[in-house]
Amino acid sequence: MISLSEWERGGTFTTLHGHRLFCREGGAPTQPALVLLHGFPTSSWDFEAIWEELTSHYRVITLDLVGYGFSDKPTTFSYAIHAQADLVEQRLRELGLTEYHLLAHDYGDTVAQELLARDTPTPKLRSVCFLNGGLFPETHRALTVQKLLLSPLGPFIARLTNRARFDQSLRSVFGPRTPPSPEFLEGHWSLLERSVMPQLLSYIPQRVTHRERWVGALQHARIPLKLIDGAADRVSGSHMAARYREVVPAADVTLLEGIGHYPQVEAPRAVLEAYLQFRRATT
Repeated sequence: MISLSEWERGGTFTTLHGHRLFCREGGAPTQPALVLLHGFPTSSWDFEAIWEELTSHYRVITLDLVGYGFSDKPTTFSYAIHAQADLVEQRLRELGLTEYHLLAHDYGDTVAQELLARDTPTPKLRSVCFLNGGLFPETHRALTVQKLLLSPLGPFIARLTNRARFDQSLRSVFGPRTPPSPEFLEGHWSLLERSVMPQLLSYIPQRVTHRERWVGALQHARIPLKLIDGAADRVSGSHMAARYREVVPAADVTLLEGIGHYPQVEAPRAVLEAYLQFRRATT
């Protein structure tokens, strides 16, 4: 395991659009570029269990999006998905990349959908693999605490959030036999800035507002797409995968039975095998 402190030491900070962002890279610069996008309410450290293997195949790039992890958590940022996508593209241009692939989870899925919807000449998106996330607003089953944080009571609920409630909320979305480790819970709690949590969750109504654009990006994609989904996830598990098969033409889906919302944490080997097979089949 790469500890949180090791993860931080292996990264760097850059300033984009006035915000200080934590970034991490690995793998040979000559390898194809693979960008990892994390979910809510965690950080890029979610990918530590698959990091070493991925860096043996790709030039792997990740970052903590604004409001998350070691990155800035401003109260004045819009937290619009398109603004997060702008930062990702700017980081890739800063690195001189002309093309890249995406592996995204949860909140990162929505950022990936926005990037997919763009016809950006450089850097050019070449493939997308989604892990569990709310790709379709009609299948997303928000947790009670998320609904409360989105309500007018949001700032008050955020202040009431403590370590016990945080742990309970995360455990509830993991598979029954693959619970989060104490290190995972402790690390992500230490990075959480509760004051911006209601603003971070604005991505949920944004999914409704921009459904035509973001779901349309899946339906009309001209690049390879893949879904690796933990079937036991009550937020975006097998029911979301079923909708993906209905909506996305020639849907490529790997269901991981008994696995919850964090497949890259709960079943890293299965995620790696499915992802590497996807990339071999589409190269």
